[in-house]
Amino acid sequence: MLLRTILAATAALAVLLVPATAVQAAPDRSTAAPAATTGQSDTADRTAAAQAGAADRAAAAPGTVAAPAPAPDGSAPASVAGEAFTVAANANPVIVVGGLIGVSIAYEPIAARLRADGFRVSIYQLPGLGFGDIRESAKAFRSYVDQVRASTGAAKVDIVAHSEGGLVSRWYVKFLGGADAVGRYVSLGSPQQGTYVANILNVVGLGSCAGIVACQQMSIGSDFLANLNGGDDTPGALRWTTVRTWQDELVRPVGNASLADGATNVLIQGWCPLRVVGHLGLVLDGTTYTVVRQVLTDRPIWPNCFAL
Repeated sequence: MLLRTILAATAALAVLLVPATAVQAAPDRSTAAPAATTGQSDTADRTAAAQAGAADRAAAAPGTVAAPAPAPDGSAPASVAGEAFTVAANANPVIVVGGLIGVSIAYEPIAARLRADGFRVSIYQLPGLGFGDIRESAKAFRSYVDQVRASTGAAKVDIVAHSEGGLVSRWYVKFLGGADAVGRYVSLGSPQQGTYVANILNVVGLGSCAGIVACQQMSIGSDFLANLNGGDDTPGALRWTTVRTWQDELVRPVGNASLADGATNVLIQGWCPLRVVGHLGLVLDGTTYTVVRQVLTDRPIWPNCFAL
């Protein structure tokens, strides 16, 4: 029985790691999901955004916020050009939340970047590597947040969550009292509206996600996602930010990694069209990290396309 379970999980994982570029993309929930809260479309690059001007920013999808005005030559505004960040001594501790099969060590690179910039950081590995019920993982995460707050004396934490970790964190915020304990939320490649890659397992004969509960919950149209996305996507007074990439092999359509209701949705290639970043690469990529750092320090978002 144990061997059969292992083989089923391995087969499911193998399918999940195959790019799903052939799957037809469904539209985002929002009427026009921007590359960031700047009025840019998914296909707009950083140069086009700089030339678009105030008129285009005003025409952004509802709930978006205008980008900082660029310099006349299209370069980054002075407020972000220097990338000189100062982390306050009393800044919220940051919890990096892993995804499905995301062992803690896999998130050490982004945690190390955060520590080097002066943040207090811990990594949360999902119970059972995230195979189980996401709602139960959220309950365990609530206890972990309470421990971090107690040990640091902080009233709130900031969350940087990858993949499934973004759903675990959102469930905690929306249904388990997390809105009062979280200051900033950043998701990296989280299937906020589900992913066809989970649904496709049925097509290849593995049944409903080979019995993996979390995979079933991340399938487009699942009851879990209907509950999570019912009503306000972004409850509470948090700063909500999502980051996504065109080359994401596991979240398809890519727009499903976005949130509505006033969230800041950043498409890496909307700013840096030549940047190649995969699903796992979001926790390693330098450009992505500049977005995370800007959010955590309450700065305007202007990704550094040349960051290593």
